[in-house]
Amino acid sequence: MSIVYKLPFEWLVGLRYTRAGKRSGRNRFISFISMISVAGIALGVAALIVVLSVMNGFQKEVTDRMLSVLAHIEVYDVRGAMPDWRAVARDAGRNPQVLAAAPFADVQGMLLRDGVMKPAMLRGILPGEETKVAELPQQMRQGGLDKLTPGSMHVVLGSALAKSLEVAVGERVTMLLGSAGGSSGAPGAPRTQTFTVAGIFEAGHYEFDSTLAFAHLDDAIAAGRIDGPAGIRLRLRNMHAAPQVASELRRSMGDEVVMRDWSQVNATWFAAVGSQKRMMFIILAMIIAVAAFNLVSTLVMTVKDKQSDIAILRTLGASPRSIMKIFIVQGTLVGLLGSLLGVLLGVTVALNVDVIVPAIERVLGVQFLSEEIYLISEIPSELRWPDVASIGGLAVLLAFLSTLYPSWAAARTNPAQALRYE
Repeated sequence: MSIVYKLPFEWLVGLRYTRAGKRSGRNRFISFISMISVAGIALGVAALIVVLSVMNGFQKEVTDRMLSVLAHIEVYDVRGAMPDWRAVARDAGRNPQVLAAAPFADVQGMLLRDGVMKPAMLRGILPGEETKVAELPQQMRQGGLDKLTPGSMHVVLGSALAKSLEVAVGERVTMLLGSAGGSSGAPGAPRTQTFTVAGIFEAGHYEFDSTLAFAHLDDAIAAGRIDGPAGIRLRLRNMHAAPQVASELRRSMGDEVVMRDWSQVNATWFAAVGSQKRMMFIILAMIIAVAAFNLVSTLVMTVKDKQSDIAILRTLGASPRSIMKIFIVQGTLVGLLGSLLGVLLGVTVALNVDVIVPAIERVLGVQFLSEEIYLISEIPSELRWPDVASIGGLAVLLAFLSTLYPSWAAARTNPAQALRYE
């Protein structure tokens, strides 16, 4: 209590005006409007925290699932094939960021089974090397990679692709290969190749699960009638250093190879997500702004109601600046209270989205995310404390700005005019 009374009188009066009034119906109405402003700010802050956390989680989840299949860097030979891929891998391995390298060959085609046709990318790999740059073994749901041997013509399909073809492990699928050429580049006639399904994997990313198939590198080269691996895939110590490492490798390995890091593979998607986050921040910040500017009407009514109090304070020696401080304190405290409540609510919801959303889906009998459209079927969330701090700070700042005009109007009150009818 002693600490309270050591505060400047502007703070004491501002705190008193912030508390619920009980002397008249008008005071109670002003306090009610003030609480509405607090609730509006709290809901706006909470909504912005939850939405940004969900978007952060969505971006992280999709990125992680992409990188479980994609390499951090892909190195291509400008001649179209890289027969001596081991020498290129040794050159790339001189960079301290490079952990492992594996060859690959991509062949476009259509998978056929019982009249059902689906587009597919047949990726040739060396299973022993591929496990060093991707998480394919951990993603196997049926079968395994051990049957991907040279000449076996076995294939591992994505779960969505296998489901759409209605094929199981041990059954056969036919791949229709379009025009393909050898070293001369002359296109060949369409042809078919039969594969036996050796396994089914699930990366959790619909784009890959519905279009990707793995075979042994030699089988993919034979099926596609190409001269060798298209290039190598690199795994780095730090995936975020991929653009820099790609630039370093480009300088050290010469013009015979081209680089593509993971951020370039889906550059459009990453740009779209970044743009959406910025737009959602602006749109939801407007909600906070509307709630904060409700304080203007609240403080204007308070100033009108406290005309006699202001006049008495002025006659006792309070300066116009002190009067301004009183109402700035009142409005800022309302904004601070709303921000704190919003942060508590938003953080609680953001940390429990994985529990709250499934419960709502069960009650309503709906699914909010379609895997075919959004790539994932569950709503993720990643709370970032810098986002929380910036959102809370923005709410308090807007509340402070909302106090300036009413406070200035209170400071201009004429004591004699205000006390004329008292």
